[in-house]
Amino acid sequence: MPSSKPQIRAASANDAEALGRLGTLLVEQHYSFDPQRFLAPTPQTAQGYGSFLASQVNVADAVVMVAELDGRVVGYAYGTIEGYDWPSLRGPAAVLHDLLVDPAERNRAVGQALLDAMMDALAARDAPRVVLVTAEGNVAAQRFFERASFRRTMVEMTRELKPSK
Repeated sequence: MPSSKPQIRAASANDAEALGRLGTLLVEQHYSFDPQRFLAPTPQTAQGYGSFLASQVNVADAVVMVAELDGRVVGYAYGTIEGYDWPSLRGPAAVLHDLLVDPAERNRAVGQALLDAMMDALAARDAPRVVLVTAEGNVAAQRFFERASFRRTMVEMTRELKPSK
């Protein structure tokens, strides 16, 4: 019988393949929102994204977590602790870069479990706040984060200088 509760744990380098598969889903989703703004998925995306996230698992100011259902990695979250960011007019904060759940496993409280665990991990590292950015077209993510008490503070805007190829 399938487990009803996701298990959240720190990611390890052994999770690189699963992280790459999930990272590819993130790239594909964002590319579908705006192919001029976001990277196009390529055959190298899974290996590149997975390697990058695996490289972060032992970085002191980074947190990479995975969510498992029935022993399978079905989601991940990646955040970092950062200092002052003068161009963003932001003091020290944690930045939640990614939170993704495999679409086939959504609506099973996986995203909420990942977010809760990430907030706990970042608070344990004395982060005074957490900031994140969502794609304009990702209304579901925006609603999810608003329900978790995040508020809108910035709007990114993009203008192409050269025609896309």
